[in-house]
Amino acid sequence: MSALGLVAIIVVIALIFDFVNGFHDAANSVATVVATRVLNPLQAVGLAAVFNFLAAWLLGTKVAATVGEGFVNTRIVTPYVILAGLIGAILWNVFTWYLKLPISSSHALIGGYAGAALAKAGRHGLVVGKWPSTLAFIVLAPIIGLILGYLLMIAVYWIFQSFAPGRLDRWFRHLQILSSSLLSCAHGTNDAQKTMGIITAVLVAAGMEKTFRVPDWVILACAVAMGLGTLSGGWRVVHTMGMRLTKLKPRSGFCAETGAAISIFLATHLGLPVSTTHVVAGAIAGVGSIQRVRAVRWNVASDIVVAWVLTIPAAGIVAALVFYLIHLFEPAA
Repeated sequence: MSALGLVAIIVVIALIFDFVNGFHDAANSVATVVATRVLNPLQAVGLAAVFNFLAAWLLGTKVAATVGEGFVNTRIVTPYVILAGLIGAILWNVFTWYLKLPISSSHALIGGYAGAALAKAGRHGLVVGKWPSTLAFIVLAPIIGLILGYLLMIAVYWIFQSFAPGRLDRWFRHLQILSSSLLSCAHGTNDAQKTMGIITAVLVAAGMEKTFRVPDWVILACAVAMGLGTLSGGWRVVHTMGMRLTKLKPRSGFCAETGAAISIFLATHLGLPVSTTHVVAGAIAGVGSIQRVRAVRWNVASDIVVAWVLTIPAAGIVAALVFYLIHLFEPAA
């Protein structure tokens, strides 16, 4: 196979991953607004798709650079390494989607990329780079989301203490549309950029780009793939995130979405591929625990945490196995 043909195949698979990411992570930005019945599923996913697209297209590529260069030694990267990493991430994403587990597509991709690099060059395949901060955010992201969701709920109860609950929820039904849009925008600034980084990495590895600069056509293609994936829905995961974790009302949905969006925008500013899933789940748990700790179904939360912990090593193992399978087709250096 020609180098150009291989790169074309990898770009297509990367966009498929972005599409899968869209329907898998659609739950992150629409679960709360669907669970509170502010929007129906079709309206919510359409809104999320629009803001995912606009954010991915318009708001910078710092996270893309981190994913492309911050975890793996780019000197050992070949198109086959990237291909194996993508396949590993996609397989783990689809498997956890089937199990209704809202895992992080960000960490699946990082784990797959790292696993393929390790299979290629052993420990020399990785760099320290952004690993410490990214691994730290696996723990910090849900905690930040929980704290922000909790504090926002306290602020809402204090500011609107004289309002009847029914009147308050009527107001927050409108406000939650804004907070859901903000969360979708945050999701687009972080998640779509992962695939931009991977596609740019394969262009650099194939010698088609001299430096790591995300081309405009890559930004547009990834934004479109993410938007279309979101439009396809992710209702298996929505059920877990928006309905099983805790009972939500418009005011608590607004607080969860706003707290999660602030956390994600902060991570994007720092160039970190933070898990939208982790942050949203933490924020939902935070608003649920404002009434009483038992309002949160912690057994469901523990299942989610187990999936989080397993994602990077599991996707890495799958990608390493895929790399060994396709290694026979890689030309000798």
